[in-house]
Amino acid sequence: MKHLGELLIEKGPFSEILIGNHALVRAMIESGVQVVTSYPGSPTPEIAEAILSIPPDKNPLYFEFSTNEKVALEVAFGAAINGRTACVFFKSVGMNVVADSFVQLSMMEIPGGMVIVIGDDPGANSSQNEQDNRHYARLAYTPIFEPKDAQEVYDMFKVAVEYSRELRAPVILRLTTHTAHYKQKVNFGTYTPRQLPPTLFDPKSFGPYIPIADNVPIMKRRALEKLQKWAEISERFVYVTGSKHKRGIITAGLPFSSLLDVLGEKVGEVDILRLGMVYPLPRKAIVEFLRTHEEVKVLEELDDFVEQAVKAIAFEESLDVKIFGKTDIDDWIGEYTPEKVATVLSKTWPDLAQLPKRIESVRIVKRPPQLCPGCGHRPVFYVLSKILKDSDISVADIGCHTLGFLPPYNVGQVLLSMGHSVSTGAGLSLMNDSRRVIAFLGDSTFFHAGIPGIINAIFNNHKLTLVIMENGTTAMTGHQDHPGKRIKIRNLLEAIGVKYIWEVDTYQQDKLEEYLRAALEAPEFSVVIAKHPCMLKFTRERRRKGIVKVPQMRITDRCTLARVCISKFACPSFQVGVDGRIFVHKDLCIGDASCTVVCPSGALELENVSASGGDGR
Repeated sequence: MKHLGELLIEKGPFSEILIGNHALVRAMIESGVQVVTSYPGSPTPEIAEAILSIPPDKNPLYFEFSTNEKVALEVAFGAAINGRTACVFFKSVGMNVVADSFVQLSMMEIPGGMVIVIGDDPGANSSQNEQDNRHYARLAYTPIFEPKDAQEVYDMFKVAVEYSRELRAPVILRLTTHTAHYKQKVNFGTYTPRQLPPTLFDPKSFGPYIPIADNVPIMKRRALEKLQKWAEISERFVYVTGSKHKRGIITAGLPFSSLLDVLGEKVGEVDILRLGMVYPLPRKAIVEFLRTHEEVKVLEELDDFVEQAVKAIAFEESLDVKIFGKTDIDDWIGEYTPEKVATVLSKTWPDLAQLPKRIESVRIVKRPPQLCPGCGHRPVFYVLSKILKDSDISVADIGCHTLGFLPPYNVGQVLLSMGHSVSTGAGLSLMNDSRRVIAFLGDSTFFHAGIPGIINAIFNNHKLTLVIMENGTTAMTGHQDHPGKRIKIRNLLEAIGVKYIWEVDTYQQDKLEEYLRAALEAPEFSVVIAKHPCMLKFTRERRRKGIVKVPQMRITDRCTLARVCISKFACPSFQVGVDGRIFVHKDLCIGDASCTVVCPSGALELENVSASGGDGR
């Protein structure tokens, strides 16, 4: 297989095994997309990875990581109303961030076309909730395509671009964690480089773009008229299998793929209506399907979005059909994997779904999430676990540092969303003279959503301490760049009026403790910038440079088995052997030596090893 970047710009048609996110980028290129924007978040980071793998001198896409999802959407919108075909992608909860601008899009004429790719996350694999973003489509009169696999990710994106240009309207391509990472052989078309079209921004021809009172009714009518056209288009994306059985299933996306696995040889005993568009629904196709069946099951992940619409259609059409949807709370939760679909389907038709055999409970070693070896966040939580009082309140935020909530640190007691920590902490500090408040914020989140809360804290004289965990990257989603590469956090803090600022490398634990204690006792809002490069990124870069053997920690005879390195500092490189002695796991230790100061007996030393060559351990 060719390098991914070269493969994505192949001129001729070809087939290759790719995941949905990578197939999507080829669809962008074939469709003539010109501008792509994003804020990183799972399950979508591989889209950016694929774009950035294309040689810069051959890449037909302008791509940027924006400071947050709302900014990314607005940049894409600006390009699209100027005639450039644009795409923005982000994770599920990013939809909340873009909402203020997103709900306006359908009322605007977008001559370049604009596709919004959402990575929803049933199962909350990497998100703080399981929100179902199909509801936003109804709120904003915006259509949704929902592919079932990698091939359809590619196919539907191209179709979405085509119709978006034709109707000059936004359209959503809804991926979920499974479809984003679905791996299969995908058949691709041809790629012909296109000339950049002239700029098209012309409010006289395509406006109005200003939603004042006189214009809003006109703009809303335009959005609703386009929605009617989208409803007609949705009738072209229905897929019916079966031969007029009494029972039928309406489904879409991943649940359809799982359903086929569950039915197996019984697939011929029930008819299936698969929806390619889940909003607006293909009313004619649904009416016909309901009319020709006695019982219909609506099978969908998360909320009863399609179910409620199907039941409404049946009522309005006076159809004599029994419709089954979600039966209990469990049906609303989690990914619709084959096991889940079997469980859900068995509640309605036990004869069609054989429940998987339960494995007898087995004892397995618990493996909770943990900070990487050498992580610069670890010293912060270790120090704070020593100096915080039981009465102190700590507010977590989104990022690797969220893991401070777990034992043994137990730092971070509440979490809402990106950037909330300062404002939630400010609220906790009100009418509170007895309990100190400390909040945490990652450097990427600082630029994403943290600055307004800090300004608010300064403006309203809120007394709390903020620790900015600066590791120089957007680590949790794959080490994407953020504005901190060019814009110094301290300079911004000083510019907005923060008086009490301390800055320290977290490996300097004595200074770190001194500064944290001072900040907690400051008379007003205070900030500690706790800096250290992400060591996962650092070690990868070190290997790329050929430095594969580095000094590692060793435990000397001075060890008294105090186990501070394990029970309080909690570096995963330290483990307990069958003999009860502590040893250093050579495959995990990176030789960062941040642990040396925590050992009460001074038993931790750095080995004297050549800094290059070796076997990679």
